[in-house]
Amino acid sequence: MGAKIAAIEYALPIREVTNEELSLEYPEWTVEKIFNKTGIRSRHIAGSDETASDLACSAAEKLFALGRARKSDIDFLLYCTQSPDYPLPTTACLIQERLGLPTTCGALDFNLGCSGFVYGLALAKGLVETGSADNVLLLTGETYSKYINAGDRSVRTIFGDAAAATLISGDGATGEAIGPFVYGTDGAGAKNLIVPAGGSRQARDSRTAQEHRDESGCIRSENDLYMNGSEIFTFTLKAVPMAISALYEKSGITAESVDLFVFHQANKFMLDTLRKKCQIPEEKFVITMENIGNTVSSTIPIALKDAEDSGKLKKGMHVLLTGFGVGYSWAACMVEW
Repeated sequence: MGAKIAAIEYALPIREVTNEELSLEYPEWTVEKIFNKTGIRSRHIAGSDETASDLACSAAEKLFALGRARKSDIDFLLYCTQSPDYPLPTTACLIQERLGLPTTCGALDFNLGCSGFVYGLALAKGLVETGSADNVLLLTGETYSKYINAGDRSVRTIFGDAAAATLISGDGATGEAIGPFVYGTDGAGAKNLIVPAGGSRQARDSRTAQEHRDESGCIRSENDLYMNGSEIFTFTLKAVPMAISALYEKSGITAESVDLFVFHQANKFMLDTLRKKCQIPEEKFVITMENIGNTVSSTIPIALKDAEDSGKLKKGMHVLLTGFGVGYSWAACMVEW
């Protein structure tokens, strides 16, 4: 039995933070300076009582409303998040009950960021093609805003909150519509995108809550998200082209036969640089983050949905997906739409 992507929907928080609002807080950064550095004009931010699982459930309900599958059809729920409701229990278990999925449905969380959607596709494909499930609901959801210090413009201008729901099904799938895959991990880069305090390694206390200002003027504490942008950029320019070359070799597909390239939507400057380095024609490359920002594990499914809705992505197209970032973790795969 083959596996295919049968449907995608996504959900955004109602609150929208524009560059105009941020420029009032950071007078040295104009509206256009923020856009030129990030390619983002606005981003959606979760409310204080709104969680990533709230957004994930909203995305799932939108998907079920399409009529492509009933809740009773779901055999397995995969939830990719680094913003769980609680340290335990597993948030996927809470989502199963909230959505009203069958109690015969398997459910698990997996903690990955920017590469998470591609990894999730691999897990879903394995479940379907081994006969363990017929229909897998893959949810991705993040609220990085809850980890960001209001004084840290280096990350506040980039990240937005969102969730996406993807149905992976064996119904009517023929051949290999998802895959093959290549993966990569380099934990030596973990320190370059991290929330240092709050886990078992370092608990939060009064010391970790103390704020400091770095050499670029950004304010944060050890309780907040830290990103070393230059190191992340260097890693990306090395890992992503290598992963794509490895995928060409593994799949036997040439660059010319790929109809569309959908990368993790990190920021526009990074995407433009990767496109040129990988020699991808601009008309085959998707950038769709101007009004939502970097939504971590949901960027790729959101980009796929937007590309389909706009007519840029059509049935039968061969699409190359690449996720990369926090971990360091990266993955790439082919998908036949």
